[in-house]
Amino acid sequence: MDFTVSKGAPTFLPMGPYLVPAAFVGDPQKLRVTLKLNGDVMQDEETADMIFPIARLIEYLSAGVELQPGDVICTGSPAGNGMHYNRFIQESDVLEGSITGLGTQRNPCVVEKC
Repeated sequence: MDFTVSKGAPTFLPMGPYLVPAAFVGDPQKLRVTLKLNGDVMQDEETADMIFPIARLIEYLSAGVELQPGDVICTGSPAGNGMHYNRFIQESDVLEGSITGLGTQRNPCVVEKC
């Protein structure tokens, strides 16, 4: 499965309501990323555990793509996604994503009526 394509579907990559400038983040390799599904912790890891550090990802991408202010680089996610648990998001689920110092984003899963 191509995880990059799945993040591009409408409503599948929620962000905001604000993006935080890098100057307010501190060391990007010293952040804890946590995801809760209906209050249960499903993912919990530090960015220090990433396979490739943020600086290396930016270096690699910028060699072939002109990066602009505001561009978002999807770096993947910690262990514990839906495939790991064989548990996929369903209507009425509530996801809460947190990053050290940046707060928490709470997203209810709602099926859109066609």
